[in-house]
Amino acid sequence: MLLKDQVAIVTGSSRGIGAATVKLMAAQGAKVAVNYKQNEAAGRKVLDEIEQAGGTGLLVQCDVTVPAEVEAMTQQVEQQLGPVDILVHNANISFPIVPFVDFGWDDFERKLVGELKSSFHCCKAVVPGMVERKRGCIINVSSGLSRTPGPGFIAHSSAKSALDAFTKSLALELGPHAIRVNVVAPGLTLTDATAGQPQEMKDAIAQHLPLRRLGEADDIAGAILFYCLDWARYITGTYLPVCGGGHMN
Repeated sequence: MLLKDQVAIVTGSSRGIGAATVKLMAAQGAKVAVNYKQNEAAGRKVLDEIEQAGGTGLLVQCDVTVPAEVEAMTQQVEQQLGPVDILVHNANISFPIVPFVDFGWDDFERKLVGELKSSFHCCKAVVPGMVERKRGCIINVSSGLSRTPGPGFIAHSSAKSALDAFTKSLALELGPHAIRVNVVAPGLTLTDATAGQPQEMKDAIAQHLPLRRLGEADDIAGAILFYCLDWARYITGTYLPVCGGGHMN
C-alpha cells in the first residue's frame, strides 16, 4: 500500500494509460478520481473494477480544457475524497495525423492550446492546496515524439514539447514548496488510441527497440507510480522516456 490514503486525480482515466494508472494507484491504497470527458460507461467500468478489488474511487466528468469544469471537478474530489496529493495530467487532446503541407492552422492551434490549457488549469486548481500543505506531486504525460518527431505528428510533437517546457518551469517554481513536477514520455504504446495504426509499422518499430516490443499501458502506469512514491522525493523537473530503450539520454 505505497500510496495509502493519498488522493489522486488522473485525467483521461476511462481508458488506456490513464485507466491502467488509476487502477494501479488504487491498488496501492490511493483514493482515486476517475475522470472522463464523454464516455461515462467506460469510466464506470474502471471505477467498478477498482471498487471490486477493494479500492476507493470517485467517477468525475470533466472536459479539462474548460476551467470551470476543472474547478468543479477538483472541488468534488476534495469534498468526497480529501485534499489532492497527486495530479496525473494524461487527458488526450485529439489531432489529425497529416503532413504539414495539408495541416490547417485551426487544427494546429486547437491541439497546442488544448494541451497547455488543460495542464495549466488542472495545475491551477490543485497547486494552491499543495502549497498550503507543503507537499504534492504532479506528473504530465508527454510523448517520445516531443524529442523525436515523426511524419504527420507536427501538432502533437509541438504541443508535447511545450508541455515538457511548462513542466520544467513548474518544477522550478514549486520546488521550494516541496511539490515535485515531472514528465513521463511514453513511446508507441498498445492502447485503443493506437489500435488503428498499421501493424507493419508497429512491428518495424518494435524490432528497432532494445527490448524488442512495444509498450503496454501497465508499463507506463508503473513509471508514473514511481514518481508518486516517497522513493522519488528528490526527483523533479525530469523527463522520463518509457519506450523500451528507443530514446537513450
